[in-house]
Amino acid sequence: MTYLLHQAVIRAAETTPQQEALRCHGQSLSYAELAQRAASLARLLLAHGVQRGDRVGIYLPKSLESHVAVYGIMMAGAAYVPLDPFTPVARTSYVIGDCGIRWLVTGEERRANLPAILAAQPGLACLLGVAPGDDLTAPAIPWDQVWAEPAELPDLGLTEMDLAYILYTSGSTGDPKGIMHTHRSGLAFAQWAAATYDLRAEDRLSNHAPLHFDLSTFDLFAGALAGATTVIIPEAVTKFPASVARLMADERISVWYSVPFALIQLLQRGNLPARDLSALRWVLFAGEVFPTKHLRSLMAALPGPRYSNLYGPTETNVCTYYHVDALPEDSDETIPIGIVCENAHGLVVDADGQPAPAGQVGELVIRGPIVMRGYWGRPDMSERGFLRHEVFPHYADIFYRTGDLVQARPDGNLVYLGRKDRQIKTRGYRVELDEVEVALLAHGQVEEAAVFAVPDGDGSNLIAAAVIAKEGFQLSPDLLVEHLSSRLPWYATPARIDITQDFPRTSTGKIDRRALRERALASHL
Repeated sequence: MTYLLHQAVIRAAETTPQQEALRCHGQSLSYAELAQRAASLARLLLAHGVQRGDRVGIYLPKSLESHVAVYGIMMAGAAYVPLDPFTPVARTSYVIGDCGIRWLVTGEERRANLPAILAAQPGLACLLGVAPGDDLTAPAIPWDQVWAEPAELPDLGLTEMDLAYILYTSGSTGDPKGIMHTHRSGLAFAQWAAATYDLRAEDRLSNHAPLHFDLSTFDLFAGALAGATTVIIPEAVTKFPASVARLMADERISVWYSVPFALIQLLQRGNLPARDLSALRWVLFAGEVFPTKHLRSLMAALPGPRYSNLYGPTETNVCTYYHVDALPEDSDETIPIGIVCENAHGLVVDADGQPAPAGQVGELVIRGPIVMRGYWGRPDMSERGFLRHEVFPHYADIFYRTGDLVQARPDGNLVYLGRKDRQIKTRGYRVELDEVEVALLAHGQVEEAAVFAVPDGDGSNLIAAAVIAKEGFQLSPDLLVEHLSSRLPWYATPARIDITQDFPRTSTGKIDRRALRERALASHL
């Protein structure tokens, strides 16, 4: 019985040892090789003092080694903590210190940054994946020495409630916080995903998301449960849509999972008509709202696969899903986030935390095995993040408060209406910033739109927006204000609309609204 995430790899190594588990840059590892290398890494970690519940950092670009590290760390009874290899050293050092990481799996690709990290975090006890040198003040062990370790491991007595991984949020909201997931929560999601999308050994899954982004857990863990092949898309390739589309065709990707932005880029710059994507049977997307007009175009360009919208904050893995059918040409209505996943329970609650009447807007709260353990080292934040509600008489369970406002349609599907913290008061009125974004995106010449609040100098807020025009079109703020006047009340119209060529983005591909806000403030809005 599988109750630990890495047991899926061990089982596949026993039943289909020669099946490809991972592919990257034309190289591959079978399940037998993956299991053996992961066990060798685990043995070395244990020999260097790693104990059950410790945190081990992964500071590597996506590669075969980075994915081996995921399983090796868990086999050692520790939790893996993926560090964004392209973020500033100060942020990497902050996460290492905040999470109490003492062992770092890294590589020569990141060697130039290691002296600065070691200076900021002298508690690092060991570096794996790099050769020793005078520039390093901690013991270093190269990969060939790691792979030379025996693969036999002791029984550590791990349970499904042991920590498996900690993901630090990034990009848009101040200091990052560590979200703790257990083997139970990761496996509950992976089992649901493998069953819902009928993953099979012959499938080839795309690993587009970086390891520090929660979308990667689908590619890794659901794929391993099915004994499928995960094709790692290196970060350098993800920057070029035509290269991604070529890789999809060459590798015969059958299940794709990414943020909508990556799919929009493929649609517009991937030269999809020239690619043989006949192996593609499912296209999954999550992380942000997919503008309906862009999804409609993608479905027309790639009519063969099925499409699914997956929703869920990192704290819950995925908690709702919606299979997208044909989209009417005459509607840009937001795509629903769907129904709550099996083996999870969702409620829509009012401001007092009580179940809201049917059809009323409220906050989505979720309970079940998919939910995180809490925030690392922040019990106060963990306490605020959960709602205690009496599900049955004399039994109060805890629900994670997503902070997302939703509304149930008559057919039972939930529609995402925005963040609680994206509701602002301006000019004496309450405005949902996400509603303004949807209205801007409805303009036929708008490619992307982002809306954010800036202070008005009098203790209140003004609405600002940034817009990217479709290629070949010229937009003006006046034209967009005229468009919004027929869709929004006057007080919800942005005080300023900037037409720009590109948006700043987080390392996971999401629009960095905080950076946009800082840009607007710097220009003296």
